Amino acid sequence: MTMKDAEPPGEPLPDIPARIWGIAAVTGAGAFMAMLDSTVANLAIEPIRAAFGSTLPLMQWIATAYLIALAVSLPAASWLGNRLGYGRVWTGSLMIFTVASALCALAPEPWTLIGARFVQGLAAGLMIPMGQAVIGAVAGPKQLGRLMGALGLVISLGPAVGPAFGGVVLDVSSWRWLFWINVPIGLAALVAARGLVPSGVKDHERPLDRLGLLLLGLGLPLLLYGTAEVGSEEATPTTIVALVAGGVMVSWFVFAARTTKYPLIDLSLFRRGTFAAATATAGLTGANMYGGLLLLPLYLLLIVGMDASQAGVMLLAMGLGSAAALYTGGKMTDRFGAGPVAITGSILLVLTTIPFLLPGVLSTIALAAVFVARGVGIALAQMPAMTAAYASVTTEEVGDASTLVNIAQRIGGAIGAIVVVVVLAQAGGGSDRASHAWAFTVLAVVSIATVVSAVTLQHLDRRSSQKAVAS
Repeated sequence: MTMKDAEPPGEPLPDIPARIWGIAAVTGAGAFMAMLDSTVANLAIEPIRAAFGSTLPLMQWIATAYLIALAVSLPAASWLGNRLGYGRVWTGSLMIFTVASALCALAPEPWTLIGARFVQGLAAGLMIPMGQAVIGAVAGPKQLGRLMGALGLVISLGPAVGPAFGGVVLDVSSWRWLFWINVPIGLAALVAARGLVPSGVKDHERPLDRLGLLLLGLGLPLLLYGTAEVGSEEATPTTIVALVAGGVMVSWFVFAARTTKYPLIDLSLFRRGTFAAATATAGLTGANMYGGLLLLPLYLLLIVGMDASQAGVMLLAMGLGSAAALYTGGKMTDRFGAGPVAITGSILLVLTTIPFLLPGVLSTIALAAVFVARGVGIALAQMPAMTAAYASVTTEEVGDASTLVNIAQRIGGAIGAIVVVVVLAQAGGGSDRASHAWAFTVLAVVSIATVVSAVTLQHLDRRSSQKAVAS
């Protein structure tokens, strides 16, 4: 029995019990810390370099090690969650994250700090999908949208406020407090989780797919690293090797998982139309988001002529648009279903790409409105898709679903960014309006594909609901 459904759309929404809100708040606190730490140290790299008397290339690994580790541990999340229980893995990863934060704050030299950051990232890579899996396992069918909207709010705010928070801390104190701040929050969350966050069900009959873990655990970070490097600079032999090796390993994993009795992640979930369409929509929205986050700042700086602070305000407006729409979008998803909300969001993505294809430049106020609307579109397209993916599986399958959705979002984001950059470079290097027009055309095509995926999701979800009612 899945966690689907089905009160007819428009029925009054059932209240969410305080206990479930408490679970969402505690797991959300962990997710917020994990995402905050993905960007909070960016401004501290130079102060840390000066404090240690080190080099900038080495210090860049303070940020890079964390992001790579996020991708390294993600493939193991599903197996660990099923083996030990979603709640146990979430609690353990939060504990490790908190201890690693203290080690970062106490680091006496660069390599210790980089190593502790890597451990932080490994824990964060487990904590985010396992927190989502816990919510997916305890939420009712007409509660999931609001809960995922609230959880999505804190996840999206983390990286957005990270640099600003880091700047404030550096203004008033040592860089070490960027990591110390996690310790009391982590301890408080661990105390609050006792007796609140369910441990989950253990499944000792599912053996570890060692080949799958090796292929995906190495292949996914190599693929993401390769695409990120190709998107940020001219391709080097190392970049190309990483990209090709990552692609081969991920493809090998997909092939092997189809013939393995107990694969690391259950790819058979993609045989369910609703899950496949929901995951595709989430991945395409990731491509929209990260492709836009790479292209839009360049447009503002090179074409509009804004300075860095003005461009930053525009991007903040887009982030606030997403944050403001997430919970409302969750309520709409609970009431009307994921399809109509995802379609609305994806149409907004198309509409907010069109102004950048037109001749001339919008006024500052009009640009701000477009950025806010684009943020709303990203939230309304992505969050319902995630909700639909979790609602289409059984409680026992939520761990696999959460891992697959997170992988789809990351791969989609990486591909979206690299495609935009390659087109921008091939069309003239990004210094003129024509090359930006080509890049925005690609973004428009991705947005249209998101609309198609969301429409497919609505059709399949409606058909599945009709079958459930008939039976």
